[in-house]
Amino acid sequence: MSEIGPGAADPVGPADPVELLEVATEAAAAAAALVRERRRGAVAVAATKSTPTDVVTEADRASESLIREVVARRRPGDAFHGEEGDDTVGSTGVRWIVDPIDGTVNYLYGIGRYAVSIAAEHDGRVVAGVVVDVDRDVWFTAHRTATMVEARRDGRPLAVRPPVPLDQRLVATGFSYDARIRQLQAAAMVTLLPRVRDLRRMGSAALDICGVAEGTLDAYVEEGVHVWDHAAACLVAEGAGARWEVATGVGGTRFIQVAPGHGYDELWTLVAEAGLLAPDAVAGVAPD
Repeated sequence: MSEIGPGAADPVGPADPVELLEVATEAAAAAAALVRERRRGAVAVAATKSTPTDVVTEADRASESLIREVVARRRPGDAFHGEEGDDTVGSTGVRWIVDPIDGTVNYLYGIGRYAVSIAAEHDGRVVAGVVVDVDRDVWFTAHRTATMVEARRDGRPLAVRPPVPLDQRLVATGFSYDARIRQLQAAAMVTLLPRVRDLRRMGSAALDICGVAEGTLDAYVEEGVHVWDHAAACLVAEGAGARWEVATGVGGTRFIQVAPGHGYDELWTLVAEAGLLAPDAVAGVAPD
């Protein structure tokens, strides 16, 4: 995955992004149906990860397993990097980056903002991606050509919002599961909040980034994200006219900013002034 985007357009090589998008779409449809069906009953916590509040449900595991099955059937030999399972090494130059349920806490509580996110990376660069807003059955898709990224919502082209002053921008964010980092983030938000229109914390990084792509948000900034949270959504955002970068956040973990290309640098400066970035943060360099 490129650590700064978008970059110069390269030929995508022998892996056809259209074919990869078809595979991603098939896998996402199956996973979304499973996730939706499981939500009709009781949702069980299967395990916790980094902290007691960072949960995994049985539906997370089942969704990822199903996605693996579809990908392996359609694309044997590809690598796989999922949130809930072990990585597999491939031989084709293609790696699948998967979040089986992005917004698991929302899913657990019955809050209708969670997604299935699937990206296909070829030789280290994401070339196809799907994000499904499961509760609303809204589909965000994107694929890279030799010269551009085509991004759509339910088949219609996407575009970021027109330029607005910094103090009129609606910014989405989220918070780490680590209490130490949460405290640092909260302190920085005290500085950021008075200088933008407002903040939104909605619980799904992938859907927040797609919100920037469709123009329902002006920006998304968060520390504590992983590549599976944003790989597919950032391709969608790029195709809609957004930029994105990763760096090290104030808590020492991975930070990302996604925003329209116009006014992007102004927002980055504000984010740094607010204290969301590590003092020596460099765009494009961040912990894994």
